[in-house]
Amino acid sequence: MTKIQKSEESYIKNIFESISKDYDLMNDLITFKYHSKWKKEIAMIAKEDNPKVILDIATGTGDIAINLSKLKDSQIIGVDISEKMLDVAGDKIRKMNITNITLELSKAEKLKYKNNFFDLISIGYGVRNFEDLINGLKESYRVLKKNGKLIILETSVPNNFLIKYLYLLFTSIYVPLISFIFTKNIKAYNYLLDSTKEFPHEKEFKKILGSVGFKNIASKKKFFGISTIYILTK
Repeated sequence: MTKIQKSEESYIKNIFESISKDYDLMNDLITFKYHSKWKKEIAMIAKEDNPKVILDIATGTGDIAINLSKLKDSQIIGVDISEKMLDVAGDKIRKMNITNITLELSKAEKLKYKNNFFDLISIGYGVRNFEDLINGLKESYRVLKKNGKLIILETSVPNNFLIKYLYLLFTSIYVPLISFIFTKNIKAYNYLLDSTKEFPHEKEFKKILGSVGFKNIASKKKFFGISTIYILTK
């Protein structure tokens, strides 16, 4: 799924608007809270380069931006297409008295920032829902400084046949069940599951990243491959 039609773009925005209040709870239930650990790892990886100006794309409810805000002298801009997701993020940031995060409504494919502006860009569980995957990545490349780092956390389908089978069986039963119990919004979470299955696998996605111009592309599989952290430089 590399390009989304205009009608589907609105559909995706509406999906995230509809799940904004339940998003953190469902992430906890679906990943058994492992997502929090992986998001903290992004900040640990970022810390190695001591970035100051940071962009968090598809910031959602702000978890990654909040973790990155702990980096010394950092200034973070979190962008998302969903106003309601940003509202949740804003509430969390205010309650934590964080002053170095700015939240803005923006599409990944149309960033308003200058070329070579950010030291670091992070994208957590967002690239698979880009309106246009290639153009979204090109925009990240454009606004990232030379030798700047892009860190992507994304869901993935495990490669191992047995684990893949168990994963697909588990998600086809467990996710609809808990989405019904806790949100009554099975349709939204079925879409998110389908988008995971349709997203390019690790090797293919690395090729796409390389075609955009990124280099030193590395990946770290998490929890038998149900999520992957990609680390790359401009």
